[in-house]
Amino acid sequence: MSSPVSQESTRRRLSAQQAETVAKLTDAAVEVLNTDGFDGLTVRMVAKRAGVAPATAYTYFSSKSHLVAEVFWRRLADGVPAPDTDLPPFERVAGVLRAVSLVVAGEGQLGGAVTVALLGTDPDVEHLRWRIGGFIRVRLAEAVGVDPENPGPVVDALEMLYAGGLVHAGMGHLSYEQTSERLVAAARMIMENQ
Repeated sequence: MSSPVSQESTRRRLSAQQAETVAKLTDAAVEVLNTDGFDGLTVRMVAKRAGVAPATAYTYFSSKSHLVAEVFWRRLADGVPAPDTDLPPFERVAGVLRAVSLVVAGEGQLGGAVTVALLGTDPDVEHLRWRIGGFIRVRLAEAVGVDPENPGPVVDALEMLYAGGLVHAGMGHLSYEQTSERLVAAARMIMENQ
């Protein structure tokens, strides 16, 4: 069964056949990243690997940064569930931070590519940055137990924490697993001192 995210794109709602095409392209993008890196990746190369016409690929993705950002968005939306309300707030926050930071762990060059892609200027990437940031803000607010529309300073601090941590990991300074545990330790300090 596909998730609701698999039926959407940054440009439009997708039919089942279109969603399958986008899934082929996003899967192929990860394969190309792992063999050729972000610098070697092109939408045309991904289209070929996916068995899709390049013109079709460009109807869904305006650039390689857009394609990589979409891969991250889909993995994030599918891999970071709503926090378990039966757990205490810190455990909920730790679960969200771990899930966010491990979404690209073990994925070869995907993490670094996501960092580069999300910092780009493509308007479709900007749209996804807002979507990704809003999604993580909601998850963190739910974990802390506050209104996502008015999350307050703890959620603001946690957002700055995860953003810095993921850029740090994307630059290759730490693994995503190491980053995950450092994020949790720093979150504990933030929440204990609120």
